[in-house]
Amino acid sequence: MGQIVEFTMEREGLVKEGDRVELKEDCASTMSGQMYYYTIKDAIAMSSNLKRPLKKLSGMVIKVEPQISIYMVSVEIDEE
Repeated sequence: MGQIVEFTMEREGLVKEGDRVELKEDCASTMSGQMYYYTIKDAIAMSSNLKRPLKKLSGMVIKVEPQISIYMVSVEIDEE
């Protein structure tokens, strides 16, 4: 099982469970050090900050869960 990364998505239906997605990596220098964040291409959803970069920039959507004003998208990152 690969690493699970959570993304926030503002509009319904942009991705669904089982979709393969590609990610874009960005980094920022913070008071906590270098942080990495990811966007599901093309600007579909954004992750929170991660302390370590992901090994792969692709994965599969395993869950889309509606919240009060957003959707939480869980992506399992490819291991190989």
